[in-house]
Amino acid sequence: MGVASAVNGRRTQDRKLNRCMLIARVLLVLAPVLLVGCAVPHIPSRIVYEDPVNYVRLEMDDEVLAEWPPTHHTHPFLIESGKIRAILTGMKVQEHRTLLQRRFLGESPVVPAFTEEEITLLSAQLAGALAEATYNERVTFYLSQPQTFARRIITTGGLYIHGTELHFLLGNWRIIYGIPAYGMIYDRRYPMRPTAAKGFDLLFQPADAVIPLNNSMLDGMFANAKDELVVDLTKLEPSEPVTFLLRLCAGRQTLCSRKPS
Repeated sequence: MGVASAVNGRRTQDRKLNRCMLIARVLLVLAPVLLVGCAVPHIPSRIVYEDPVNYVRLEMDDEVLAEWPPTHHTHPFLIESGKIRAILTGMKVQEHRTLLQRRFLGESPVVPAFTEEEITLLSAQLAGALAEATYNERVTFYLSQPQTFARRIITTGGLYIHGTELHFLLGNWRIIYGIPAYGMIYDRRYPMRPTAAKGFDLLFQPADAVIPLNNSMLDGMFANAKDELVVDLTKLEPSEPVTFLLRLCAGRQTLCSRKPS
């Protein structure tokens, strides 16, 4: 009786082990499928400039509708690198403080959004990217400073031209990004999306060239109300003319044939 019980117990353990091994094999087979199903959607893009730590690229803007011309960007757009340099130099960042913080600490200092080295790199590359862009593309950039094997300081964002307006968004500004041990590395794939809560306001000088945006109260509470700027290019210094590439654009002949000032 004892021997029979032992044999039956051994058979039960063997069946459990076989069942577990079968489940493991099924999971191994399905793992690639599950990973593909959970993968983050790919954003179509093309590289304009890339080095080991930085890039400038063109990516599709899903908010542009081919059948609705008012959503089309004014691309390709020819603008001198000197004008881009002036625009980047005018970009400023200020640490976001609540009303209570400002009462006790005062206003935080306003500092340049980009270093001189970053401006030198971006001014030529962004100008070239705008000249290559199509009506449904936006220009994005990614700047990083490696600190360790798994940590880097990143500044990322994007821009596009709509009519005579430059739309500029700063997704991350000098954020310390920790590369995950496993999983998706988001900072390089999505330069216009923040990797952490934003704690800054994006400003521009001269201030009278900025077109005000309507933001919600929730954006203001989470410091997301001032991470995007719309700059009126017609209000910038005319010493370096802004020129549009000649192209066919139905219903927008006046804009396309505009002469440099």
